[in-house]
Amino acid sequence: MRVIVEFDLPFPLVLSPDLDGARRRNLQWVQRLGLVGEGGSLEWYTSWDMPRLAAYGFPHATGPVLDLCADTMGFFFVFDDQFDGPLGQNPARAAAVCQQLIDIVHGATPAAGADACSVAFADLWARSTEGAHPGWVARTAHEWEYYFATQAHEAIGRLRGTPGDMESYLQVRRGTAGTALTISLAERAAGIHIPAAAFHSPQLRLMREIAVDIPMMCNDVYSLEKEEARGDVDNLVLVIEHSRSCTREEAIAHARREVHQRVEQFQEHASQVPGLCAQLGLGGREVAAVRTYVEVMGTWMSGYHAWQTQTHRYTTAPHILPNTGPGYFEQVLRAWPGRPA
Repeated sequence: MRVIVEFDLPFPLVLSPDLDGARRRNLQWVQRLGLVGEGGSLEWYTSWDMPRLAAYGFPHATGPVLDLCADTMGFFFVFDDQFDGPLGQNPARAAAVCQQLIDIVHGATPAAGADACSVAFADLWARSTEGAHPGWVARTAHEWEYYFATQAHEAIGRLRGTPGDMESYLQVRRGTAGTALTISLAERAAGIHIPAAAFHSPQLRLMREIAVDIPMMCNDVYSLEKEEARGDVDNLVLVIEHSRSCTREEAIAHARREVHQRVEQFQEHASQVPGLCAQLGLGGREVAAVRTYVEVMGTWMSGYHAWQTQTHRYTTAPHILPNTGPGYFEQVLRAWPGRPA
């Protein structure tokens, strides 16, 4: 039975006015690049409503900017599902496959006949970096590398079969969740550049970490049934249950407290931001960028939460599949040439 838990996230919830257009254009993109096929595959993908996630998470984006956000969200989830099967049980193969995508971040071009994931990611990377600030590109390249590299460590966890400690969980889960990437994408969607001295301040760095943790922690509660059936152990509820030797209900209650504690910390750090900007001597445009940055982090948290409580990806049970077979609708990620499948 799906876990129903309410999380009180006191951040604004806004929806982009271009949602319907983004839905149409996103379906064209995933089909054109081969991420999603026809029939049941297309129906199941459509039920996830990735453009709604983009419209909630990046509400001020429209047109090509919203399309980039929606296409990136679609890539994340199709790619993630490629590890719901044999690939996700083979750390060495997962690392080799993901290295191909890491290479794209560092300048490689997909070869002729490359798999759909590589082609789609190359397209996303080119679109997101076009005209971007060099500092943003360097930082986001590292975030993509972290995201891809941690897939192998999630596979190691599956082979281990038991949850690790909280710190190990956070190191892997913060990577595989890809949430830091979505916050960077929100910066691009909002058209802001945060001065380095402000971006790396204790307040904003801690707020960014919280904005990474809250969506993934809430998601771990909502996706618990799906992940447990697939043999995943990098899940907050399972980590708490294992480390504290408590019941499932107690673990979920503790997870809820973890989230709410972080909400309070985020608000406390946010209250210090105006004073920080004054101490750093930031000008009007820089202060506005920092203020927008704080807003987009809150909007992302509330937007992701709204989407995940509505999408059929987590609200229907038929697609909770055993880990003896693939959990994806089509295999769109191929092994490194010459490596055993």
